[in-house]
Amino acid sequence: MSTHPYGFGIEEEYFLADAQTRGTPRGDLAAFHAEAKDRLPATGRELVAAQIELCSPPLAVMDEARDNLGGQRALLAGIAAGHGLTLLSCGTHPLARRESQTASDGERYQGILSDLGMAARRALICGMHVHVEVPDPDARIDLMNRLLPFQPMLLALSASSPFWRGEATGMMAYRLCVFGEMPRTGLPEIFADAAAHARLVAILTRAGAIGDASYLWWSVRPSIKYPTLELRIADACTRLDDSLCLAALFRCLVRLCVRRPDLNAGLDGVSRALALENLWRAQRDGVRAALIDEARGDAVPFTTALDAVLALIAEDAQALGCEAEVARARAIAAEGTSADRQIAAYDMARAAGHDGPTALAAAVDWIAGAVV
Repeated sequence: MSTHPYGFGIEEEYFLADAQTRGTPRGDLAAFHAEAKDRLPATGRELVAAQIELCSPPLAVMDEARDNLGGQRALLAGIAAGHGLTLLSCGTHPLARRESQTASDGERYQGILSDLGMAARRALICGMHVHVEVPDPDARIDLMNRLLPFQPMLLALSASSPFWRGEATGMMAYRLCVFGEMPRTGLPEIFADAAAHARLVAILTRAGAIGDASYLWWSVRPSIKYPTLELRIADACTRLDDSLCLAALFRCLVRLCVRRPDLNAGLDGVSRALALENLWRAQRDGVRAALIDEARGDAVPFTTALDAVLALIAEDAQALGCEAEVARARAIAAEGTSADRQIAAYDMARAAGHDGPTALAAAVDWIAGAVV
């Protein structure tokens, strides 16, 4: 990773859609993946062939992230178009169905499919992961604990999964419902210290439950490759500006927790239960959710909770040079997330007299048009 304080990296997962039908591509995608890997070495495969991942290099400042991810998105979308495909960045593909998917042939993915069965085969989901380097890697478990209350807000801002298997779910971020069928997902437990986390990993590994700590798919976790904390709660962000906002917020929150060791210290089972309740509210309502404030003992509007967090990290945003990206959070809350925009496109098409599949295609077209 970067030697810059709080250096970071971003991983984005994407769906591939047939440019004509907007559904899952038919046929072999090997030629697409080969060209993508040749022209964009930072790409990687995901669980099914109709998915692909882009990874940034280690980054020091947000302008680097904008240039790198923006350029990679544009190039990947162009490669996809050359193969009759459309690139989609969203938590769930509105029209995709499990039955039409081809599994990736990598050993890791085949192992997951064999081990988890239907839970893995149903996991047609895409997320965004953000790595942030911390000054003391040994402090990552404490930081992971104290970052739990912020997870629901980050999910709400990234919400991009309101449709599933051709249906409106009634939720803004349905992806976590699907992901939750798999083991070792969702919010991590609150660990007494780093030794307790290491003990869990050792027991699970020795018992054959996991190959290593990378099979702990929590919403935030210490990376086993880098001296980073990895945010995994976010839906794949359709708009680049939203991706950068989420990355900037997480960087600032990590820095905040480092410089304020008192913040969220001593969280307990009640704290985690309230974070889980807020996570559900964020899944259902996105940026329209009322989030429970443990200190106040009641729920507050999302914008009130957001303003409080932005005030907490103002010093950090200034120090890290990401004030503009952090400010984007207020625009997302005011204008709506990707999920809000997808639903608006769907509702407009339905109001114009189109049937359900055609209206879902309109949502897909909005996603495709907003990726680059």
